[in-house]
Amino acid sequence: MDIFQRYLPFRLIGQTLPIARQDEGRGGRQKNLCAQQIHRCRLPLDHEVEDSVARNRVAKVAQFEMAPHRRFGSVLKDSAVPIERLSEAEIAEVESAARELTKSSVDLTSINTERFPLPTLGPRLWRLLEEVLSGRGFVLIKALPVERWTRREAAISFLGIGAHLGSLRMQNADGHLLGHVRDLGRSSLDPDTRIYQTRERQTHHTDSCDVVGLLCLRAAKSGGLSSLVSSTTIFNEMRRRRPDLLRVLLDPIETDRRGEVPEGGKAYFSIPVFNCHEGLVSAIYQRQYIESARRFPGVAPLSLLQIEALDLFDELANDSALNFTMELQPGDMQFVHNHTILHDRTAFGDFPEPERKRHLLRLWVAPPNARPLPEVYAERFGSVTPGDRGGIVVRGSRASILFDA
Repeated sequence: MDIFQRYLPFRLIGQTLPIARQDEGRGGRQKNLCAQQIHRCRLPLDHEVEDSVARNRVAKVAQFEMAPHRRFGSVLKDSAVPIERLSEAEIAEVESAARELTKSSVDLTSINTERFPLPTLGPRLWRLLEEVLSGRGFVLIKALPVERWTRREAAISFLGIGAHLGSLRMQNADGHLLGHVRDLGRSSLDPDTRIYQTRERQTHHTDSCDVVGLLCLRAAKSGGLSSLVSSTTIFNEMRRRRPDLLRVLLDPIETDRRGEVPEGGKAYFSIPVFNCHEGLVSAIYQRQYIESARRFPGVAPLSLLQIEALDLFDELANDSALNFTMELQPGDMQFVHNHTILHDRTAFGDFPEPERKRHLLRLWVAPPNARPLPEVYAERFGSVTPGDRGGIVVRGSRASILFDA
């Protein structure tokens, strides 16, 4: 029985690969493993690289690997148990703030920490955000008493908690700050459908924001599990096994916007899967949307080398030795760092009764203390300024909140 099965009250399959990371104060063992990881995989010599663009990609990888304070995935076996529980006093704070907002006429699209005060929980959330951004890359928080709240009260509570982590970003062309993750009876074969609107498996991917948050209102009848995997671990494993394929993913690749196109923009964006910037590696990935972007004029079919690289990426993401799966229960909140963690949802079966169907609320958050991103991210995020980036903005869109979907 592993550490998760012993200590965590949610279903977990597999574990995160204990790839080394370098932390101040963690001792020499991790640093030695880190050095071993670097030296196992030799980058080609300059005369082996065909052109200056390829040499630049090699230099970026080398720069990342020699950067101080780098992290090589989440060493979860050696770290604190990744679960947090709210106290009764913290829950009472949330309920009090939500109650006041429910009675007021305040425009909830402008919700902030002043309008949703959490004097005790707020500082704790900020500390947990640091763990998400600079630590293991995710946090699971149990458990808001959603069973005794109305849907509106649950939504306002989640919005207020999210406001303590950063600015809330629009998640679709309609400007929704609060996303509803549920099966709408749609299919991913529809080019204007996003996969969270179906009951299909999503596959491991990132969202278009720094941090994505989920609040479970109702779980599915079966399936619908949340899977996480470190994109930094995938980077390391590709670096170790097939550095030639890793270099392919350092080149820009077209990804479908699924009909949500910014003014003056293309129907797709073109950003590398892996981006090395200021000593950090950030990932942006959605395989289905990379493939569906081939439908647009001027977008070339994927090359055999690109397909091989993407296949290896997916193989690693789906490796049960590298990922782990949790079952979110009503009241559970999960926050994930998109730049270092990919998330997935397994396919699910639902209840026939509408009031019992799987339903999660989602937030996209831009923390003011987020990591630096390369300028190319502005093509998708609109900006690379921490606290003011990410989300989906199209012509005419305005921030709004939909309490029922």
